[in-house]
Amino acid sequence: MDISALFSAFGGTAWTIFFFVVALSVIVAIHEYGHYIVGRWSGIQADVFSIGFGPVLWSRMDKRGTRWQIAALPFGGYVKFAGDANAASGKDEAAMKEAQSDPTALRATMHGAPLWARAATVAAGPVFNFALSIMVFAIVGYSNGVIRDPLTVGELRPLPAEVQELRSGDVVLAIEGTAVPSINDASYSDFMSALPQKPVLEYTIERDGSERVVAGPFLRPPLVSSVSPQSAAVAADLERGDVITAVDGNPIFAFGELKDAVEGSDGRSLNLTVWRNGTVSEKVLTPKRVDEPQPEGGFATQWRIGIASGNAFEPATQSPGVGEAITGGVAQTWRIISGSISGLGYMITGSISTCNLSGPIGIAQVSGTMASQGLESFIWFIAVLSTAVGLLNLFPIPALDGGHLVFYAYEAVTGKPPSDSALRVLMAVGLALVLSLMVFALGNDLFCP
Repeated sequence: MDISALFSAFGGTAWTIFFFVVALSVIVAIHEYGHYIVGRWSGIQADVFSIGFGPVLWSRMDKRGTRWQIAALPFGGYVKFAGDANAASGKDEAAMKEAQSDPTALRATMHGAPLWARAATVAAGPVFNFALSIMVFAIVGYSNGVIRDPLTVGELRPLPAEVQELRSGDVVLAIEGTAVPSINDASYSDFMSALPQKPVLEYTIERDGSERVVAGPFLRPPLVSSVSPQSAAVAADLERGDVITAVDGNPIFAFGELKDAVEGSDGRSLNLTVWRNGTVSEKVLTPKRVDEPQPEGGFATQWRIGIASGNAFEPATQSPGVGEAITGGVAQTWRIISGSISGLGYMITGSISTCNLSGPIGIAQVSGTMASQGLESFIWFIAVLSTAVGLLNLFPIPALDGGHLVFYAYEAVTGKPPSDSALRVLMAVGLALVLSLMVFALGNDLFCP
């Protein structure tokens, strides 16, 4: 049974919680392992490595004196190093006083280690989150391949098309007499936008070494190639592979027609006629106002139903090089980071709605939706969330990794760390800020449309 079938078989709520816990546990484990392993390499002793908080469900002690454990509340984790009083790396005054008499023991504590070792250990958590994201994006990109150039027909998609004379392996040379540019050419998107608005197009193809003209459906039909979490499409139970054949009773054959109808709705409910594997049904959905990042920077507010388009056929692909896949993984991770920072800035200035910030309920719903779309979508979501967690932990807020790095930067400049009393106050303020942010995000989950 595949991952999406679990939702149908047992219901969505329990599995939404399950997959949220799985995603969070994987990300936390990677993050904390980054702290642990770099700390170990730097000569800092880890006393406890915990996934979760609260009562311990399972634990074991390894030969290095580290207790590995799983706790009952699976919503985070921590590494407690020697000299730490708690999971937030507060100083254990008694333990540090005892270690003062033994230079070796002092060096093995988090607070007695050299500045470089402490900084590297703290920074390793977010770095490992980013590394996980890059690795996942690179592997997915490598396994899926890149679109073959020139455009070549791969797998034909099921469509309610009257005419479909294309075959797998056909090389598309021209459409309606206009040569298809290289998919890497800047003019490719303009070519796609300029396609004649006709339900049936003439494709000039190369097949078995000869050139011929065949008829096929419009290249960008109103096909659902993916569904965005927490969207109107999810609420209306649209699925990948659905084809929308009419809006409010008006037949459509191009995705652009659907896009125009949604953007022109001004939030009004739309009646969609949906074709799914030969069966036609009616769906009613209400577009949502969405703030979208723009290629040139900034955000634009549009009405959206939360689906992406696709070609009338799956384009044939070829395997990229390992270097190209890794470069793509780095680029994707950076897009998430830059988009998140930009979005946060626009929320602070009031340019876009603060409802774009999701809390635990929203994230859990997204994890369930992505899992319901298949294992690859769920793994992709874990990589996206891992980037977000890594970025969040780098914010210069006391109690987060970024706050500790700020303290270490202060120590590097002044030659001494902040006083213990100042650290206690700052950590309390930082914890209050983090909890306030969590409450605010939870409010968004409960009250934002």
